[in-house]
Amino acid sequence: MSDHVELASPPFDSVSQVRFSPTNPDHLLVSAWDTTVRFYDVTANEQKAKFDHRAAVLACTFSDASHAFSGGLDTGVRELDLSTEKVTHLGQHGNAVSTMNYAREQNVLITGSWDQSLRFWDARAQSAEVSTHTLPERVYNMDLVNNTLVVAMASRLFHIYDIRKMNEPAQTRESSLKFMTRSLACMVDGQGYAIGSVEGRIGVEYFDPSSEAQDKKYAFKCHRQTIEDVDHVWPVNALAFHPVYNTFASAGSDGTVSIWDHKVKKRLRQYPKYSAPIPSVAFNCDGTRLAVGVSYTWDDGEEGAKSAERPAVWIRKTGEEVKPRQAS
Repeated sequence: MSDHVELASPPFDSVSQVRFSPTNPDHLLVSAWDTTVRFYDVTANEQKAKFDHRAAVLACTFSDASHAFSGGLDTGVRELDLSTEKVTHLGQHGNAVSTMNYAREQNVLITGSWDQSLRFWDARAQSAEVSTHTLPERVYNMDLVNNTLVVAMASRLFHIYDIRKMNEPAQTRESSLKFMTRSLACMVDGQGYAIGSVEGRIGVEYFDPSSEAQDKKYAFKCHRQTIEDVDHVWPVNALAFHPVYNTFASAGSDGTVSIWDHKVKKRLRQYPKYSAPIPSVAFNCDGTRLAVGVSYTWDDGEEGAKSAERPAVWIRKTGEEVKPRQAS
């Protein structure tokens, strides 16, 4: 496989999420506004399965090598069998399903919704819905590391949970960024998380509430450009931590992907610009590939949609640029 490949048969409408298999470095899910979830082998560059939904799909995730889940505007939560293409309807939220994560140790799917709730599901149980947890705001984003779940909501609100004790959040925080949260990812070492806002800024946060740990948190400007003396600022649509090196990728509506080392607070690389905004990025399980969803993200409304290019999914081979710099 060459260093940078465009996948054949991409979605017909904007990509909502790209997600790699937890165990197979070649297997990728792509959910999209064309109401599909597509399953690809990126090395063979072929679409192995396609699942149709009743409305735009906003979120997808793997559970194991051959099963996945999806959710979106039709409010349903589905299990997808990637080998037989069988779809099992697990249940519903009261509004769009915006985000999902699979907790492997507990074998539960966690979904977040605009209905201001989190729900836990066990696909193997007679009745799949295990529990519902009401939140003060709409859920926009969520990520999980070990047993720590970070939930980003409207009004710049964050809840941090231990998923074994969901009766109340372990911590409640307000965003360190002044504008709406657009992206979130947990560090693979379990120490903290990064958030991105619609206003070209990333915040790096730590779980440990001690003042020593909290002194390490910081925020920085990115996905910005000065064109003819005018400052242009774009949303940071997606963040992803490298599974081996714990560096992270950020992607924006400016069409760029950058790799950052938050320990030394440096940018390691900015990849050549793509032809459209980037709604989602993901590293595969061994960190050798980065999937990049490229498509219109509605930042300019209907007008922008008229001139938008067709969506694409690119697979980029990673190299030295994802490795942290030795602190000098």
